Amino acid sequence: MADQLIPFLTASILLTLAPGPDIIYVLVRSIAYNAKQGIVTATGLVSGILVHTSLVAFGVSAIIRQSENVFLIIKIFGAGYLLYLAWQVYKSNPEIAFSSEGIKNKSLWSLYRQGFIMNVLNPKVGIFFLAFFPGFLWEPEGNTVMQFYILGIIFMLQALLIFSIVALLADKISVFIKSHPKSGYFLKWMQIVIFILIAVLILK
Repeated sequence: MADQLIPFLTASILLTLAPGPDIIYVLVRSIAYNAKQGIVTATGLVSGILVHTSLVAFGVSAIIRQSENVFLIIKIFGAGYLLYLAWQVYKSNPEIAFSSEGIKNKSLWSLYRQGFIMNVLNPKVGIFFLAFFPGFLWEPEGNTVMQFYILGIIFMLQALLIFSIVALLADKISVFIKSHPKSGYFLKWMQIVIFILIAVLILK
């Protein structure tokens, strides 16, 4: 179990640190108003992970029980999808905008609800979990539903912790990034390396 959970936690932290739309939205919200709003938004975002975890847990578990070859195919699909994401990042513009224009002040409940809905209605999150989670099951022939939920909760907790730290340090982070024009290129290649690394971990 530990042999899979430690690599999973490492991969999850790396993925959360990769500059994607969620972490950038938390950062911008914190810059525009305050860290509390950023943390509440982050809480809503990670809460949506439970929905995607449930869909993957019950759907994939049924498939895995039918065939070990299908399980291997799912892992290969997951690695391939991550390599595809790396290619998409490679083709993307490295410039990242941190403009707070258009971001309205909202109640804490509205922020939580918005973060939750943003995550739940994003089909890419579900597809990503389908690609990511099965590669870290420690007992594919055992209770895979429970294993998926354990992985989902671990992912949620580390994501909330990292998002909260980003919210608290938003001012310093934004000042650093804005003062270094080339930082976008660094963040771009960091994402590429992380996606490739996770693809390798899934196939081990």
